[in-house]
Formats: sequence, C-alpha cells, structure tokens
Amino acid sequence: MHSDLIKFVGKMKYRSSYGQNLLQHSIEVGYLTGIMASELGLDPILAKRAGLLHDVGKTVDKNVEGPHALLGYDLTKKYKEHPIVVNAVGSHHEDIEMEHPIAALVQAADAISGARPGARREPLESYVKRLENLEQMAKSFEGVAKTYAIQAGREIRVMVENDKVDDIVADRLAREIAQKIEEEMEYPGQIKVVVIREVRKIGYAK
Repeated sequence: MHSDLIKFVGKMKYRSSYGQNLLQHSIEVGYLTGIMASELGLDPILAKRAGLLHDVGKTVDKNVEGPHALLGYDLTKKYKEHPIVVNAVGSHHEDIEMEHPIAALVQAADAISGARPGARREPLESYVKRLENLEQMAKSFEGVAKTYAIQAGREIRVMVENDKVDDIVADRLAREIAQKIEEEMEYPGQIKVVVIREVRKIGYAK
C-alpha cells in the first residue's frame, strides 16, 4: 500500500460514526468481507483490502465536498489501488455502479458491522425518531405519496404521484429535499435522496 494512503488509514483511528471507531469498523468490515469472499471462491486478500479501505474517504479534509464513498474512490485510484478495490470503495453506498461481487460483499459487511448489537451507541428511541423525522420531512413536499428511510437512515426513497409530478419536477424535488435535510437535520456521513416516479399503463384483452 502507498505510504501516503497508509497515513489516511491511520487517521481512521481518530474518526467515529455513531460512537463506533472508524478504524475498528473498517478492520471488522475487512475481516467480514474476507470471510464471505473465501466462502464464494473469491480473492480473500483483495476483499479484505477493499473492506479496510471502504470508508477511507471519511478521512479526507472536510473542506473537500462530495460523498465519502466517491472521495475514497478518488483517493484509492490516485494511489493506484487494484481496480476492484477502487470500485468497491466508490460503490458501497451505490454512488457508482458495482463492477465486481467483492463490491457487494463490502456493502453487506459494512451493514453487518454497523448494525450488530453494541456497535453503535445511538439510543434506539433517538434512532427511530431520526428515521421518522427523515420520512416526515420528505413527505412534507407536494406530490409525495410515500417515503421510506432505508440503510439505517443513509437513504430516503421518495415515491411521488406521477400525475402531479413530472420528470423535471422529480429532479428538482430530489435537490430540494436534500437541501432541507442539510438545513434542518443533524446526521453523520451523508443521506442519499432517491425520488421514484412510476408510470403504469394497463390494457385488457377480452
């Protein structure tokens, strides 16, 4: 591993998410990814490396804008990590498309590590309340039919009424909801806003 990238890994020791130490979380994700990769006949060393580096973007200077997964993608690519590792880092929150099964394993291991009992100190009541607030905030916009907070509140799916919201409005809605979340909520990391507009055409053959 490049010596400069090792320094970013070292910075993980001084970062946390929901009270979970970032370095310990990343090591855990590395072990879990490696175990799953071995079971599936994939390269466990490469999988461990991808798991260890998946959140390295969180150590980048806070003045640099962008989702931590994409910051990590740029960082690992800059220091010439294996393309599978680079893709796994960039895609573990689906900011870019997954190109290899190891990327899916990193995403799964990340969820397991964060969700296991005792991993994070956030009280259940405040956690549930935050998800409810997130859903209600998105639902307050005109034309929104249903909202679903998923991935432990890291993503909000917004279903809109297709007769009231066209594609242009849906695009604007995603930006406006994201902006309102930034202004009114406190949360670690990032929240992905996905607006879904579904059109169904039905015909009957009699």
